[in-house]
Amino acid sequence: MAQATGPSRSQPATLGDVARLAGVSIATASKALNGRSQVRAETRQRVVEAAERLSFRPNQVARGLLAGRTGTVGLITSDLEGRFGIPILMGAEDAFGAGEVAVFLCDARGDAIREQHHLRALLGRRVDGLIVVGSRTDPRPSLGRELPVPAVYAYAPSDDPEDFSVVPDSLGAGRLAVDHLLACGRTRIAHITGDPGYLAAQDRAEGARAALADAGLALIGEPRFGAWSEGWGRAATAMLLDRHPDIDAVLCGSDQIARGVMEVLRERGHRVPDDIAVMGFDNWQIMTAGSRPPLTSVDMNLEQVGRVAAHALFAAIAGTPRTGVDTLPCKVVIRGSTAPLS
Repeated sequence: MAQATGPSRSQPATLGDVARLAGVSIATASKALNGRSQVRAETRQRVVEAAERLSFRPNQVARGLLAGRTGTVGLITSDLEGRFGIPILMGAEDAFGAGEVAVFLCDARGDAIREQHHLRALLGRRVDGLIVVGSRTDPRPSLGRELPVPAVYAYAPSDDPEDFSVVPDSLGAGRLAVDHLLACGRTRIAHITGDPGYLAAQDRAEGARAALADAGLALIGEPRFGAWSEGWGRAATAMLLDRHPDIDAVLCGSDQIARGVMEVLRERGHRVPDDIAVMGFDNWQIMTAGSRPPLTSVDMNLEQVGRVAAHALFAAIAGTPRTGVDTLPCKVVIRGSTAPLS
């Protein structure tokens, strides 16, 4: 019996067939056929040509991808304030495509029992997959390998290497931050950061030290660990200036800490950035835009974390799951609190 070489007339081509013929992922094929701007022109043309060869129509995308499924995905977050969960959700929804996949958002509030309750409820709604979002970058317990649907972990990686997780590069972010301050001519850099029990705090400090070492420099004093708050930023800055009044930059482990740092610098008569540059982390707009001057900060690219997580979930739903951890680069958003020394 001859083998079939493509979809039969009684079984129309699916989005997966188009993606395979064009040599792209299902998510890329979906974007190309829906006119999304993130696809290169030559890739879009290749996908369109593949769709034409298979007699596949753009309005078949949702049916082809979601045939036999509910078209819903669950997102479980432990981020109470929405600082991490909401940007990740926005990125995921962008990748899923408007109107094609609905996302149920559940807040577990960092409680394992509440998380299990939400998990049961989502599975009861027959979601096609799950994205699990943490409030910190420390590894978290896996939901287990017996789940009836695929799960992808975002921001907080699963502790099971057989799961797939997407995280920002906190170590690289510390390097990026110091590289920016060095490019601004700063050489006497101190570091005030948050809770030492957070992996992000340790990774950022390690990355900062490594970048300074590459330049033949070192932090002024040891990293000052404390709370993720403006109050800690104020207290730590007062102690820092008493011991090291000649610093020319302060790298802060969060934007909240940076706000406290700048307040004390002003009180002590130091101009930002003329005398001392200040830099934050997380690029939390409510903090960065309201600072005086506006705060330079490291953006953790959380929307991209959400997009990559959604693409991976698409692939897993289609039968090609990934494993391991995908670490995504961060970026520096430059504002008025850092400037080159004249």
